[in-house]
Amino acid sequence: MTLTAETSRPSVTAAAGRARRPRLLPRVAPYLQAAPLTVALLLFLLVPILTIVAVSFWDYDSVRIYPDFVLTNYTELLTSPVTWKTYLNTLKYAALTWAITLGIGFTVAYFLAFHVRSTTWQMVLFLVCTIPFWTSNIIRMISWIPFLGRNGLLNSGLISAGIIDQPLEFLLFSDFSVVLAFVHLYALFMVVPIFNSMMRIDRALIEAARDGGASAAQTLWNVILPLTKPGIAIGSIFVVTLVMGDFITVRLMSGGQSASIGLMIANEISLLQYPAAAANAVVLLAVVLIMVVAMLRVVDIRKEL
Repeated sequence: MTLTAETSRPSVTAAAGRARRPRLLPRVAPYLQAAPLTVALLLFLLVPILTIVAVSFWDYDSVRIYPDFVLTNYTELLTSPVTWKTYLNTLKYAALTWAITLGIGFTVAYFLAFHVRSTTWQMVLFLVCTIPFWTSNIIRMISWIPFLGRNGLLNSGLISAGIIDQPLEFLLFSDFSVVLAFVHLYALFMVVPIFNSMMRIDRALIEAARDGGASAAQTLWNVILPLTKPGIAIGSIFVVTLVMGDFITVRLMSGGQSASIGLMIANEISLLQYPAAAANAVVLLAVVLIMVVAMLRVVDIRKEL
């Protein structure tokens, strides 16, 4: 009996270990799956942001940077009227671009989703919409200069047709050209999520609305638009965040006559004013996050993710 009990103990321990492993693995597996993404986010997102925040409190002069903890950069930034005017100008660009791209994106997505019956043609036309975006942003921006210039194609055509007597000066190197370039660059970011939301709408709901006597406008307003709100929110986040941080478009299309927060940060970096640029970047990040949180409060986009 003694020998049997002693020889049975290892087998009981081994069985208990095998029973414990299957229970432990399901608990650890999700953490192991999330570990690579967590490490990547820490290294390439959190660490750079913390570095920028730390540098924003440093001091500097014309030639050197001093590791320190001062509030001078934020004080000078937030008390300067130039900063407030620049933020208002950037918000104006973002609002105008958002409104125009929303109109274009919703119209294009609605046509592709509800007026093009063939799935093949939907994909073909959608790819046609993406063709201009296969080239560099800078090339697409520069292409507007010979078209909108004083002696460009548009002014020359209008003068030849007798519509105007002299070239239109506001077409290039103005807020009009900046917003036009933004719309050209970022319209696709509004089309794609809205089109994706519309393709998920159950067509039976639209048929039920029509059978119930709803007009096309009522169906659009009461059925299609509410179900498309998550896609609109995602597109809005893309467009607003891209415009708020853009500086190349403002620099090229305004001819140096307009400013944005991104351009201000780029100028500070070119002058080696890294702590001031970091403080400006932190404030810009806070403003953009507030705007994104406000959008997420209005629309729940989890159903689109």
